[in-house]
Amino acid sequence: MTEPVSALTVIYANDLDRVAAFYERTLGISRLEQEDGFIVVGNPSFEIAVVRMSGRSDKPSSLHVRAETPLKGSYLVKSLAQAKLAAEASGGSLKPVESAWSWRGQLHLDGHDPEGNVMQIRMSAA
Repeated sequence: MTEPVSALTVIYANDLDRVAAFYERTLGISRLEQEDGFIVVGNPSFEIAVVRMSGRSDKPSSLHVRAETPLKGSYLVKSLAQAKLAAEASGGSLKPVESAWSWRGQLHLDGHDPEGNVMQIRMSAA
């Protein structure tokens, strides 16, 4: 049994591999566990469990960014520019790096994964 991490986010998706790969590449984290209905990616500080959506196996014909959701994960990265390149190569999107804003000593940038789940990356402003 692995030691619990201090933060775990659960993200529901239709295409587990695609969404898990997006977070692996964008955040520079590793695949930790995989079974039929879920994939866990993370590092020693946090994990993201990508869980198959129940009742839906079809892929939506067009992307709907879920901007109305009341939750948004925010993840620390080393470089906004590198994370943006990785996100776009993995089927997601981040706003232009120039639109990042500063708060609490960090630069923040919004985006979404390949299935429209909103997320944010941030890096030290120092």
